[in-house]
Amino acid sequence: MIEGVLVFSLKQIPDERGKIMHMLRCDDPHFEQFGEIYFSVVYPGVIKGWHLHKEMTLNYAVVSGMIKLVLYDGRPDSSTYKQLQEFFIGQSNYVLVRIPPGVWNGFKGLGVAPAIVANCATLPHDPREIMRVDPLDNDIPYNWELKHR
Repeated sequence: MIEGVLVFSLKQIPDERGKIMHMLRCDDPHFEQFGEIYFSVVYPGVIKGWHLHKEMTLNYAVVSGMIKLVLYDGRPDSSTYKQLQEFFIGQSNYVLVRIPPGVWNGFKGLGVAPAIVANCATLPHDPREIMRVDPLDNDIPYNWELKHR
């Protein structure tokens, strides 16, 4: 596990009308602060990333579809510096992934339908606070291609 990254199982409450999908409450022990909530739609096979926040903590949950979320620790003072971590999250694995500042992240849509990623960030979006690199042309040692294991 990359230092500072946390994963929390999330509760779903189904009934005959549909379901409620919990994500994050202000009284959760892992809640830090509220900056903004936004939703990112990613089409199957599309990669969104890499990006790194200098100050913002991200709290991702996938409310529809599936993604492969990949993290790369870019913090030289971290015990997990230059380590990679993969998560497969969404309908089949409904969790919250908390990503601290300084960790590169990107995700790829999986399956046959678009995925909807919710992010409850600790700060409002500020273009001066984010760094981006091309998902396929960079120094991060990760290959986004399908892995037949």
